[in-house]
Amino acid sequence: MTRTTDLTLAAVFAALTLTFILLTAYSEPFFDFAWARHHNALSWYIRPLLLLPFCFFAYKKSYAGMLFSVFALMTSMMWFPAPAVASEQAKEFLQMESEYLFGTWNFAKTLMALTVPLMFILLGMAFWRRKYLYGFLVIALSSIGKMLWSVVYGGESGYVLFPAAIIGILLSGAVIFIGQKRGWL
Repeated sequence: MTRTTDLTLAAVFAALTLTFILLTAYSEPFFDFAWARHHNALSWYIRPLLLLPFCFFAYKKSYAGMLFSVFALMTSMMWFPAPAVASEQAKEFLQMESEYLFGTWNFAKTLMALTVPLMFILLGMAFWRRKYLYGFLVIALSSIGKMLWSVVYGGESGYVLFPAAIIGILLSGAVIFIGQKRGWL
């Protein structure tokens, strides 16, 4: 793929990601559609694993692949059907998360939100520069940060996402380790 094609596709996926964020933030029917599906625990387990394609494309130095991965990660909350029954803990946690997202934004909350793009920048830089241990540390620390945030803001309900986050850390570490040892990275 030429650099021009890569950058063009990267711009398309950046625009699609921004469109998804804006639709989620400003269209109540779209938000309700996506949020109902986010109650499906499969969307929680798939999300950490979608960091792996991002890492691979950073390794390959493909902006299009990296931004496609971000788009996939963002939209994965609605890939699975809404569950017939969601756990009470999941409903309570997601209610808190929804109120947090749509509540008043201040400087501290904005800084906290900026940790997400910062994580992608650091993760991309690590794999772009072939610093696999640093990349794994970014994944692990960001997952641990999300778990801590979940408990601080969600109380007991925040523990609901721990299994998905821990499995994501372990599988990511294993894939990165195996990929490096086998020469895939």
